[in-house]
Amino acid sequence: MIEIERLVKRYGNFAAVDDVSLTARPGEIFGFLGPNGAGKTTTIRILAGLSLPSSGRVRVGGIDVVERPTEAKAITGYVPDRPFLYEKLTGREMLRFVADLYRRPWSECEARSRDLLELLALEGWEDARIESYSHGMKQKLVLISALLHDPAVLVIDEPMVGLDALAQKQVRRLLRAEADRGKTVFLTTHTLSVAEAVCDAIAIIHRGKIAAEGPTREVVARGGREGSDLEDAFLAITYGED
Repeated sequence: MIEIERLVKRYGNFAAVDDVSLTARPGEIFGFLGPNGAGKTTTIRILAGLSLPSSGRVRVGGIDVVERPTEAKAITGYVPDRPFLYEKLTGREMLRFVADLYRRPWSECEARSRDLLELLALEGWEDARIESYSHGMKQKLVLISALLHDPAVLVIDEPMVGLDALAQKQVRRLLRAEADRGKTVFLTTHTLSVAEAVCDAIAIIHRGKIAAEGPTREVVARGGREGSDLEDAFLAITYGED
């Protein structure tokens, strides 16, 4: 579970995140949406323990990310919007390195790595250097790295960037499977059709504040017209009816 209570992040006099509260529950894919500069990535960086809040509390699995950062990171899988890979390593070497970072023996992670490589159609590439991977393959390897230690919470910033239609479908199925196993999946995306298809609940942040929150169907209904989709609702909420 993710619990955010009255979160504020200031840079001087500017509040990038301004009194944000929300809850993402186990077994739920929670979409965190907003225009560019709305505060999404700032919130996610705090959630992942990469930035400190100015005030408020953030907990993952009941663990405060400021008071007990190492414990919080141990149960969290994080995929940033601009992932970094050591491209001179092979895929397998990268995954073993990540397992070491989480202090997990490779013998405990190897079977899961094989399953994830097969699910995302990367089997056969694990012994190739990452520099030979396509952009989409690198994206999938980063996702596998985040899932390798079987985290209770998965935080993903723009999971579909650079993926073709088949890879997007594979990732959607994987995220749904993780949620069905009781994991909390928290994601941001500008691809609103993806958010509408996969998210159980949604929050829309605008100018640092939550402008709408609730089950996806209820947020979509705020589009205001028969046949409205999430894009209609998003634009109405963030830019007005026109």
